[in-house]
Formats: sequence, C-alpha cells, structure tokens
Amino acid sequence: MVNNKIINNSRPSIFRTIDWWVVGIYLFMLVFGWFSICGASYTYGDAELFDLSSRSGMQIVWICTALALALVIMLLDYNMFDAFAYIVYGVFIIVLFLTIFNPKQIHGSRSWIVMGPIRIQPAEFAKFATALAVAKLMNSYDFNHNRLRHWALAIGMVLVPMLFIILQKETGSALVYLAFFLMFYREGLSGSVLFVGVAMVYYFTVGLKYADINMLGTPTSLGTFLVLLGVIVFSIGMAYVYERNKKELYTLSAVALGTTLFFVLFSKFVIPFNVNIVMGILSGALIVWFLFKGFKNSFMHYVYIAVFAIGSIGFFVSADYVLNDVMKPYQRARINVLLGLEKDITGIGYNVHQSEIAIGSGGFAGKGFLNGTQTKLKYVPEQDTDFIFCTIGEEEGFLGCLAVLLLFLVLIVRIIYLSEQQATRFARVYGYCVASIFTFHIFINIGMVLGMTPVIGIPLPFFSYGGSSLWGFTLLLFIFLRLDAGRKLAAEL
Repeated sequence: MVNNKIINNSRPSIFRTIDWWVVGIYLFMLVFGWFSICGASYTYGDAELFDLSSRSGMQIVWICTALALALVIMLLDYNMFDAFAYIVYGVFIIVLFLTIFNPKQIHGSRSWIVMGPIRIQPAEFAKFATALAVAKLMNSYDFNHNRLRHWALAIGMVLVPMLFIILQKETGSALVYLAFFLMFYREGLSGSVLFVGVAMVYYFTVGLKYADINMLGTPTSLGTFLVLLGVIVFSIGMAYVYERNKKELYTLSAVALGTTLFFVLFSKFVIPFNVNIVMGILSGALIVWFLFKGFKNSFMHYVYIAVFAIGSIGFFVSADYVLNDVMKPYQRARINVLLGLEKDITGIGYNVHQSEIAIGSGGFAGKGFLNGTQTKLKYVPEQDTDFIFCTIGEEEGFLGCLAVLLLFLVLIVRIIYLSEQQATRFARVYGYCVASIFTFHIFINIGMVLGMTPVIGIPLPFFSYGGSSLWGFTLLLFIFLRLDAGRKLAAEL
C-alpha cells in the first residue's frame, strides 16, 4: 500500500510527456539532412564520409552536439525560460552589438565570431533569445494588445537585433526577424499592419519592374501608373472596410476609376501625354478628402488612410533611391535578376540557374545517393549550405523534394497545434515564434533555390551544413518542447 502511494505520487518522467511526433520529425530530418550534405560535399576519391576532415564527418559532430544540447534543455526546469528570458535577450543584444565591430569579415560579413577552428554566428542564437523576451513581455499582466505603446515595445524588441545584424552586413539573417510579425498578427496585431507590408512589396516590385515600360504607347510609365492606381484602390477599399459606407465606396470608385479610364483613352487616341500627372492629382485629391472628412467628423480612420496614402507615395518615390544608391551592387543585381530586369546566368544569377538545372535533372525519382552530376562537379556554389535543396532535388528527385516539404508542413502544423494547447500566453507566443521562424526560413530558402525569391543566404533548417544554424534551430525547437512537456507535467501532478 505504501509502495503504491509512493509510486503514484512520484514525479512523471519528462520523456513520457515530451511530444515524440516532433522529436521523430526532428531526428528524421537530421538523418535526411546528413545524407544530403554527403551528396553535396562528397567527391569520388576524397576522404571517407565519416572522416572529420570532410563536411559530412563534421556534420556528425554538429548533430551529436545538437542532440546533447536538446537533452540538456529537456532536463532543465521549464520555468527557467520565463524567469531568465530578459537576461538571455540582453546578453545576446550585447553580443550582437559588439559583433558589429568585429574586424574579421567572412564573405563580406562581420557576423561570425572566430575562435580557432570554430566559427559561431550569434545571429542564429539571437532568434530564440528574442522569441523568449517577446513571449515574456506579451505574457506580462499589464500587456494590452489594444494599446499601441505596448505593441511598439514588442516590435522594438524585434527590430533592435534586426538592426544590429544589418550593421554586421548580414541582411539575410536580419530579414528572418520579419517572421515575428506573423506571431504578432496571431496575438491581435491589426491586420492593417500586414496589409501595409504587402502593399509596400507591391509598390517596390511593380514600380521597379515596369518603370521603363510605356503604357499603351504613351509617355506614361506603366510602373508608376500601377503604383498610383494601387494607392487609390487600396485607400478607397480601406475606407469601406473601416466605415462600411457603400455610397461613399461607389462614388469614390466611379470618380477615380472613371477619370483614370477617360484620360488613359484620351492619351491613347487623342493627345499622348503622361497620364501619371492625372493619377498624382487624383491621389492628392483623395488624400485631401480623407483628411478633411477625418478632422471634420473626428473619424481618425480617415486620417490613418490619408497617412497610408502619403506614406505609400513616399515609399515608392524612395524605392528607386534605395535600389540604386543604398543597396550594394550585388544586392541590387540580385533584385534586378529576380524581377526580370536583368538576365545573368553567368554572374549573379549563376547560383539559381545551376540549382534549377540540378533540381530539373533529378526527374521524378532522382539519380540516387552520391550519383548527382551537377553536385559532384560542384556547379552550384554553397550547395551544401544555402542551396542544399538542389542536392535533394537532384539525388532524390520530385519524390524527395515532396517528402521534405511534407515533413516541414507536418512539423509546422504540429507546432501550431501544440501552441494552441498551451496554458500560458508565454508558451503560446513562443510556440508561434518558432512556427513563424521555421516558415520564413523554409519559404525563402526553397524559394531562392527555385528562383522565386531573392538570394539572401539563409539556411534550410536541419538540412544545411553548419553548427551555428543547427544548434540555433535545436534550441528554438526544444525550448518549446520543454515548455509543452512542462504543461503536461503540471496537469498530471
């Protein structure tokens, strides 16, 4: 009787409450990733696959240390992550700041700390530190998602490491921090913020891609016309979303679109002139109308729409300056290649072109392990790091690529599911940070290999070669698993 009572009151094992579905996917990816690195780095006649002088051999070391790191995390008290979140964040902010002044550059970036044969990239670890700090802030009792000041503080905590990483000349790693906005949206940030982001992408992409194309044979820049038309349509649409005034919607739409159509036809068939002059006047008149109505009737939504329109035009005007005077030549070339403004398969577009060839040559079932020709001949630069997906496509074919995508899909869906089960906002917010960061990495990395997104140089989680990225992703994932296991343990006690 006593023994049974002791057994029943004993603390449940952490390994019984851990989510083994996620752990299983993690382990399978490590193995799959190692075989992919072997295929990308192995050359016939070189050292054995397990030799530490080879990439495949060193990756085994990174995998073993990552597993040890995961085990340590699971043995820690899950309350520690909440208690020390700000301290961990502060430490990494200091490290990121000091790294800006790192005299040693690797591939033009100061983001690496070199200690003998070991190279560590603090930006990879700052992700989990930022996620912990933001989760702790949003879990505080006085955080109110209806207050702009609180959202500004949370967004600021994300922008600070992002700024420091940019100053290290590591743009790719900095852009990953935009993934936090997906979590912000889940936690109540207005969808208008995401809409503004999408609109800015539209202005930048369309405005630059069609800037030098004349519309319908007139002196009108098609890029500028589409941007100004977008500002008008977006502004009218926002007014309807906020106020639900159908009469205003129909009136403004008829005046704006009718005037636009009239002058486009006039320029085409009567007297050719730059229609964008009219579009600029229409945009200005719409802004004045919204400001007048907003201040007269105290409808601040109209003021916000006017500010959005002004900011949209200002952003578009500055886009050309940013592209030609702020961005570095290689960054500008990547944007131009992506937008189709340049065709350069021997220069800046070489990586993408060769990776597309490698993936296409794999066919449906692939060429088999260590049988890829593009990868064996080293046609694709960085094929075992940023472009590892092309190795998967060549050796494993369409089936292998599909398997990887399904693995990531199941992993992300499972993390989101577990996040929704959490008892505290801290764990839920952190879980959504993990899901958002993984989603961003997967979308951008695979997209750049396929030529769909800019080449910004970020790794594919658990597949790309390297210790920093593997440790960073392991920390990110297993801290969440420990929080989830802690929730289950608390429910059983």
